Amino acid sequence: MASVFPTSVYLLCLATSSLCALLLARSYQRSGARLLLWSALSFGLLAANNFIVILDLIVLPTTDLLALRYGLSLAAVCLLLFGFIWDLED
Repeated sequence: MASVFPTSVYLLCLATSSLCALLLARSYQRSGARLLLWSALSFGLLAANNFIVILDLIVLPTTDLLALRYGLSLAAVCLLLFGFIWDLED
């Protein structure tokens, strides 16, 4: 029972970030606002990060994927920051 709660939380985080990426991408298609594109890409990377968390902590507990998790998180934040700066100049 102790491992069911963290697994469900990780899966819910993956589902939430994936749904946010999907909804932001769909809104970008409709409106064409580039900030929605950068946000969708950032949430896509965060969803990939959540997937790697599940792999790292649940599926492959003996494998250390911490550097990949940190890299995806950093890429997501940098991409969103780049999007904010890029849209500020226009």
